[in-house]
Amino acid sequence: MANPSSSRPVERSSEPVKQAEDVIGGQRVSNLPLIDFVAIPAGVFQMGNAQQDGYEADGERVVHEVSVSAFSIGATTITNAQFARFVSDTRYVTEGERFGWSFVFAGHLPDDFEETRGVVGTEWWRQVYGATWFCPEGPHSNIETRSDHPVVHISWSDAEAFCKWSGTRLPTEAEWEYAARGGLVGMAFPWGDELEPNGEHRMNVFQGDFPSLDAGADGFTGTAPVRSFAPNGLGLFETTGNVWEWCSDYFDQGYYEVSKRVDPRGPESGTHRVMRGGSFLCHASYCRRYRVDARSSNTPDTSVGHLGFRVVALP
Repeated sequence: MANPSSSRPVERSSEPVKQAEDVIGGQRVSNLPLIDFVAIPAGVFQMGNAQQDGYEADGERVVHEVSVSAFSIGATTITNAQFARFVSDTRYVTEGERFGWSFVFAGHLPDDFEETRGVVGTEWWRQVYGATWFCPEGPHSNIETRSDHPVVHISWSDAEAFCKWSGTRLPTEAEWEYAARGGLVGMAFPWGDELEPNGEHRMNVFQGDFPSLDAGADGFTGTAPVRSFAPNGLGLFETTGNVWEWCSDYFDQGYYEVSKRVDPRGPESGTHRVMRGGSFLCHASYCRRYRVDARSSNTPDTSVGHLGFRVVALP
């Protein structure tokens, strides 16, 4: 996964809150459903890349035993409908809205879309003015038919603001991996080690020739509605593929070497925050990070079209 980031002009979109209030097809967002939590029992697991086929630069190959206390985590990532309720109640303006632009996958832009700045080395990421959580591909798009899709273009700071409002928190990296594995030991995916068992697609990732052609063989060429694929053994949906998910931890490549063995919470400081799970853009040719043991990171202010979050209930 590329980490698109650069210095950004701090520029407020025109009337962002007024637009955001109308994005769920006129529904009264105050009546939208609350978060569905799954209780995760305390346990011990082997954290890290047991197959040793992960990315050394991400520091994920150090397999180490971790003990995790019981907690409850969202069965799905936070959806557009849930985030709309938060915005309706608080009039919160995301960082992407304040910057005035966000990163959009080039393959999701119309053929006649104006030339935009790309990220050096990962030119499929384009700077699109007016791209926000409620206009994911830019001003020409909306989410009126995507209320049950994961909310995207969410920075770590935006996710933290949602948590404060909802009385939740972001999962630690250890909690996330423990829950994402669904009770399986040392496997690459929530269902086992085979990417497509018997030819069956079990998550939303990129098929075809990246980045020019997404064949959509799994049924989707962008985000999929939550609960589109079978849950893992603990009842969590889409813990791999679909969208990257923020965790609370700072990122450090060497952290696994010094990690606490009981409820680790990551380094005490850093410049980047952990992301987990991969996204609909992951492809074996350049980013095999759609594994439960894969880790990546981004700066806390990063806003991009395949990055969301799920939350943990406070005790």
